[in-house]
Amino acid sequence: MAGLNVYSVLVVLFLTCGAVMATKENDQIIKENNCEPKMGFPCVLEAFTSIFETGSISNKCCGELVVLGKVCHSALVKRTLENPLFKYVSPTTIIAQSIQTWNNCLALIDSPSPSA
Repeated sequence: MAGLNVYSVLVVLFLTCGAVMATKENDQIIKENNCEPKMGFPCVLEAFTSIFETGSISNKCCGELVVLGKVCHSALVKRTLENPLFKYVSPTTIIAQSIQTWNNCLALIDSPSPSA
């Protein structure tokens, strides 16, 4: 239960405090594309966990991530990495995990459903 609270706090920081720390470029991309309200909180948490921890992301949340779009996805991840809370995280590893999560979700959403 404490783990969920820690993740909740990190996700809230991901969505709010990161805006103060963001470079103008990422902040502008996020604002212009109206990125932040495009995903529901449970899916934000799943995506965050799959990128910054060792979690998985559900089909439903993959769908929300793909609708969010690659531009928003990349800008939000980069903005999160700029937050001082993540100064000990390897940006190379996180960006690679972010790309992997995006590609997995895109493949899942683009693949045809099996016939009933």
